[in-house]
Amino acid sequence: MKKSLIATALFLLFSLPALAAQKTVALSVPGMTCSACPITVKVALNRVEGVSAVDVRYEERDATVTFDDAKTSVEALTQATTNAGYPSTLKQIQATQE
Repeated sequence: MKKSLIATALFLLFSLPALAAQKTVALSVPGMTCSACPITVKVALNRVEGVSAVDVRYEERDATVTFDDAKTSVEALTQATTNAGYPSTLKQIQATQE
């Protein structure tokens, strides 16, 4: 009984990182008013730990961000843009496994 309990505990311990997933979200960033704004937004988002890709589109006033949900959250992303002077809100979320 002890061996199976220990084996189960070890299995769960080592499988925890596998539960994390790459997520892609679209953020609405309506405060971008010039063609230089996306650069600031992109830099701010790339500085968030766990972010692996950022695509900022000035014309659409949005940013698409791919991140590891075990390392960061949507709240951290929107806080990063707000701290850079460009408040953002979540447009949509898609879970993508990589």
